[in-house]
Amino acid sequence: MSIFQATTSAPVNIACIKYWGKRNEQLILPTNSSLSVTLSQDNLRSTTTARADPSFTADCLWLNGKVDPIKPGGRLHTCITEMKRLRTAFEAANPDQPKIAAFSVHIASYNNFPTAAGLASSASGFAALVFALAKLYALPQSPEELSLIARRGSGSACRSLFGGFVAWDMGSDDATGSDSKARQVAPESHWPEMEALICVVNDAKKGTSSTSGMQRTVVTSALLQHRIGTVVPSRMADIESAIADKRFGDFAEITMRDSNQFHAVALDTFPPIFYMNDVSRSIIAIITEYNRLSEQPKAAYTYDAGPNAVIYALTPNVREIAQLVLYYFPQAEKVIIGGQEVQAALPEGFNEAVAKRWEVGAVKGLIHTRVGDGPRVLSDSEALLNAQGIPKTLA
Repeated sequence: MSIFQATTSAPVNIACIKYWGKRNEQLILPTNSSLSVTLSQDNLRSTTTARADPSFTADCLWLNGKVDPIKPGGRLHTCITEMKRLRTAFEAANPDQPKIAAFSVHIASYNNFPTAAGLASSASGFAALVFALAKLYALPQSPEELSLIARRGSGSACRSLFGGFVAWDMGSDDATGSDSKARQVAPESHWPEMEALICVVNDAKKGTSSTSGMQRTVVTSALLQHRIGTVVPSRMADIESAIADKRFGDFAEITMRDSNQFHAVALDTFPPIFYMNDVSRSIIAIITEYNRLSEQPKAAYTYDAGPNAVIYALTPNVREIAQLVLYYFPQAEKVIIGGQEVQAALPEGFNEAVAKRWEVGAVKGLIHTRVGDGPRVLSDSEALLNAQGIPKTLA
C-alpha cells in the first residue's frame, strides 16, 4: 500500500521593516508592507512531516511532541482546509492522481529553538506546514501562491517561503487578500556576506502575544497611523534599493530606525506594551557606540516582539561584534565563530561606560547564523512520524 507522506523544513525570518497591525483579522491582512532576511536553516528551522492515510480518523498535529489542537475556524484548521481544497482541485484536473484529498492528515512539527520567545517560531512553523502539505499533495502552486495560505496561519510565515531577502506586500484587495503575499527581493546568493548574531535574552514565552498586542495597537496608537501612512512606504523603497546595491550602511540605519519605531508604537499603545528589557537596551547602547567608531554603521540591531536582539553584520565584522557582546555579556559556554573561539574584547576607542558589564546568564546564549535558503524537502530518514503515523518522539 502506498504511503502518502512528505517531510520538509522551513527557515526563520527576522524583519528589518516590521509587520505590526492587521486591517483584517480573519484574512490576516497587514496595515503595512514589511521586509525580512531569511536565516540559515543550518541553525534555526522548523521541520514538519505530513501524512495522509485512509486509516486516520481525524486531522491531528503534534508540535514538539505535544498535541496541538486543531480548532474549527482556527489558523491551523484554515491552512489545512485550504491545502486540501487545492489538492481536491488538482485531483479534479488530473483524474489519474490518487484520491487523497479526503483523507485525514497527521502532522508532526519540531522547532530546534524556543517557541513563542521572539524568535519567529510561528513563521517557520506555518511555512513548514504549508510547504509539507504542498509536497504531500504534489501541488503545482509557486511559493508566492503558497504564501497566501501560509499568511492565514501567521502573517510573517508568508516570508519564510523564500530564501534571501523577502518582502510581504500588503496588497489592496481587502475582500479576499489575493494580492497580500510574499515576494523575493533578492536571493541569498545576492549578498552571502550578510550574517546575524542573535542574543537570546529570554527564551520564555512572552507576556503579551503578538496577536493581542497588534490588536491593541491598531485600536489605540496614534503613532501607528503615521507609521503606516507615511514612514513605511518610503522605507520599503529605500531598503530594497540598499539591498540591491549592497549598501550595508543604509540597510543598517533603516533596520535600526524601524526597530526603534516599532517599539515606540508598542509604547504608544494603551495600555503600553514593553517587549524589550534592560538587557535589550544595553545592547542598543553598545551597538550605537560601536557604529560611532566608523564612517558607516557596521552593525544593525533589530528586535521583534520580544527582548532578543538580532544583530546584522557583514562577514568581516562579525567576530569583532561577538567579542564586544562577550565583553558585556559573558557566556558560560564557549562561543565559536569560523571554527575559532571568540574572546571578549573592546575595539580601540570604544567608550566602555556606555553600558554596565552584566553577569553570566543575562544573555542566555549567542546564535551565529547567516542569510539562508527557503524551505527544503527532506529525506524519509528525517521523517518525524513512525510507521503508525504517530510522532517518533513524544513530549
